[in-house]
Amino acid sequence: MSGFFITGTDTGVGKTLVAVALTRALVATGLRVAVMKPVAAGTVRTPDGEFNDDALELLAASNVKAAYEDVNPWLLKTAASPHLAARADGVAIGHARIAGAFARLRTASDLVLVEGAGGWLAPISATETMADIAVQLGLPVVLVVGMRLGCLNHALLTRDALRARGLAFTGWIANKLQTEMPLARANIETLASRFGAAPLGVVPTGTDPRSIPIPTWAAETAKNIVSP
Repeated sequence: MSGFFITGTDTGVGKTLVAVALTRALVATGLRVAVMKPVAAGTVRTPDGEFNDDALELLAASNVKAAYEDVNPWLLKTAASPHLAARADGVAIGHARIAGAFARLRTASDLVLVEGAGGWLAPISATETMADIAVQLGLPVVLVVGMRLGCLNHALLTRDALRARGLAFTGWIANKLQTEMPLARANIETLASRFGAAPLGVVPTGTDPRSIPIPTWAAETAKNIVSP
């Protein structure tokens, strides 16, 4: 096992929240956990320069020392779909830089948690999507489902799409987001039935991604994915 690729049913469904919490939970088990955000669009200004805030959160949770450029090989300034942000920056997102960074992170760690940008098929160029990066890395996939209206269709389509690319589906995490949807439990039960597996974890409504204690759902999920 060299790691997991964390994708979501859409943007804003809590991929970073889940990835950070899982990183902390896995670190607590004694593993060396590296992190990666291959493509990130949108920057924040810090005393040390401009970086992506999701990538910085991931790096802060990791216990593997790594160069920012390996954690986030493609940093795009515009907060937009990666293919549009790359066009605005005048660059073409290539796989070689990502593959090199991943190889270095894998060498220095027990596993690497890789967080995608946007949803599974978020475009990164005129012809490629985030799915192509996941296929290149060859990691099993964890799907974050934002529990909101439309999530059943989005989740089932995403699961079928990632399986069509030949990648292993480790399981899914239900994130109840900041406002719980009507019939949330029934929707989770529907997905569990269709997927043939209960969620690896359920993120409670209103979860604060900066919470200091490792949440129970993250500890249980970490245990489930490393010892299925």
